Amino acid sequence: MQENKLLPNLFRTEYSKIVAVLCRTFGIENIQLAEDIVSETFLKASETWGLKGIPKDPTAWMYAVAKNRALDHFRRKKNYDTKVVEQYKLQNPSSDEMHIDFSETNMNDSLLQMMFSVCDPSIPSESQLALALRVLCGFGIEEIASALMSNKSAINKKLLRAKEKLRKTDFDTVLPSEKEIQKRLSSVLSILYLLFNEGYYSSVTAEKVRKDLCYEAMRLLHVLIDNKNTDLAKPNALMALFCFHASRFEARTDQQGEQVLYQDQDTDKWNNALIKKGEYFLNRSKNEAPSRFHYEAMIAFWHTRRSNDDTRKWENILQVYNRLLQIEYSPVAALNRTYALAQVHGKADALKEALKIDLKGNHLYHSLLAELYPDEEKGKKEEHLKIALKLAKSENDKKLIRKKINQLSG
Repeated sequence: MQENKLLPNLFRTEYSKIVAVLCRTFGIENIQLAEDIVSETFLKASETWGLKGIPKDPTAWMYAVAKNRALDHFRRKKNYDTKVVEQYKLQNPSSDEMHIDFSETNMNDSLLQMMFSVCDPSIPSESQLALALRVLCGFGIEEIASALMSNKSAINKKLLRAKEKLRKTDFDTVLPSEKEIQKRLSSVLSILYLLFNEGYYSSVTAEKVRKDLCYEAMRLLHVLIDNKNTDLAKPNALMALFCFHASRFEARTDQQGEQVLYQDQDTDKWNNALIKKGEYFLNRSKNEAPSRFHYEAMIAFWHTRRSNDDTRKWENILQVYNRLLQIEYSPVAALNRTYALAQVHGKADALKEALKIDLKGNHLYHSLLAELYPDEEKGKKEEHLKIALKLAKSENDKKLIRKKINQLSG
């Protein structure tokens, strides 16, 4: 892999691991310094690899440089021989020297602890999301602002306040209690859900699907499921949802990288192994009352059915949407339900329901209205497509809407 592709991929996969390990070793109050060390490490890689070439084991090279820079930083600090070292010796009484452990086990433990630390109830939920996307996922400020529908200035303020909270909090070297895990788990899962969605419906790049973000969300979720304390129903249901969505990656775009709508997808491109994996996690999640993630996973499951009887498939999808909206209403879920309603009861019924939804600032809302209006109301169709075009952010969405406008006028 060329350097220009390798470094961004390594940043996405290794940034969070190194930050988490450094915070576990030196204390979460040093989170900003940990981030700075990782940024310096990647800058050095960019400079060195451009001159000397890519090392045989780039990841190990990263860990070695980060480790040396971290030790150098803390040796220069006045309190290195007091607070940091004393804390480290309490945690590692058998170790004479400061050791930064980049083993897979310690990285996973560090990530798990970091997930629950950034979701501390003392930190406001939006700041939790911003901090987690920055620290756990390596998002840039612009990406976070887009994902949270905010601006860079507001995100910077949220990050500053969240890190200040963490600096005043003692970093717990063990997972929270079972009660605390239950309190914070929803926030952790929401972060991973948001990360996957940003990859699946990319809003900041020309790519329709950013698989790297989706797989990173799945990797972090595996860290939760692989630990007995967090191997619970909701994480398994969310993993099922991710697997079902990921199974259709290759069918969602054509050779030119343009979006292929669900009804036009080549089902031979669906990944059967991921569908089976999704079924496995969905079955593992059935030991508790269904949550939002369970119902969304069931909807995604039915979307992977290659049934000759499409009516039955859409009837099942409609029923699951009805149950989902009963436990947790959202305008987006209600909008998606109207598409299923159109498949089962026709466009006229679906249009009546869609017009009740308050999503006038969403391009998907206007795109769907254009689909639901009857062919004789061409003016209405065109009106909503033009609104959708103004509201759409990504170039791929704009291309698709322009294509529909052209088809309507041509």
